[in-house]
Parts: sequence; structure tokens; C-alpha cells
Amino acid sequence: MSRIVIDPELCKACELCISVCPKECIEQSDTLNRYGVYPMRMSDGAECTGCTLCATMCPDTAIEVYRTVADKTRNQEVAT
Repeated sequence: MSRIVIDPELCKACELCISVCPKECIEQSDTLNRYGVYPMRMSDGAECTGCTLCATMCPDTAIEVYRTVADKTRNQEVAT
């Protein structure tokens, strides 16, 4: 399954990523960051498709997307 990693110290909680996620995989965390805001995080149990819309929309490049790529021998995770 694909997943995203959001750097909480880069996120300014603009919520642009939430607005574009087609699977509603992103939510606001309950811990403040250095900006004094609640950064975004991937929701527990989220089914991320690896579409990269959130990372493309993020003005602070705080989001990394890891896609699970089917390989003939094994599954592997690839950063995009």
C-alpha cells in the first residue's frame, strides 16, 4: 500500500493537501509544531493510492509519497 510522510516541522497547516486528497487520507495532528500550528498527518488506516496530488499541492514541499510498486519477485516501496 502506498503511503505519505509529512514533515511536521515544514508543514504550516494550510490544509491544501486535505482539499485535494481523493481518498481523504490526511488529517490534522494533535501536536503543535515550531510554527505553533497543528500540522497534517496521514490518517490511521488510510488507503493512499500514491497519486501525489498532496505533494504537488504542498507549497512547502513537506510531503513525500511512497508508492508500492509490484515487482515480479517482490513488492518494494519507491519514493516519488
